[in-house]
Amino acid sequence: MAARRRSDAPPAETAAETAAETAGGPSFETALDQLEAIVDRLEQGELELEDALRAFEAGVALTRRCARQLSDAERRIEVLVREGESWVARPFEEPEEGE
Repeated sequence: MAARRRSDAPPAETAAETAAETAGGPSFETALDQLEAIVDRLEQGELELEDALRAFEAGVALTRRCARQLSDAERRIEVLVREGESWVARPFEEPEEGE
């Protein structure tokens, strides 16, 4: 891992700001884009240790946010089922592993 950060690399403060934004609520897509950017920067291996740690912490926060948003979305999914002449909303049921 290089000891210095490249001058064209985004500052680590961006990672800290990203973590702070998760409390305010970026969309799932925005959070995922931010997470991918953090992963790219970490994979380059050119961040100083403290910057890498801040970026990693921001990534963990974004990962948790995305997981929470996916879990919330899963609970909201409903399947329309026809009963007689009308459509009725039913909670989504995951298929069994064998199906």
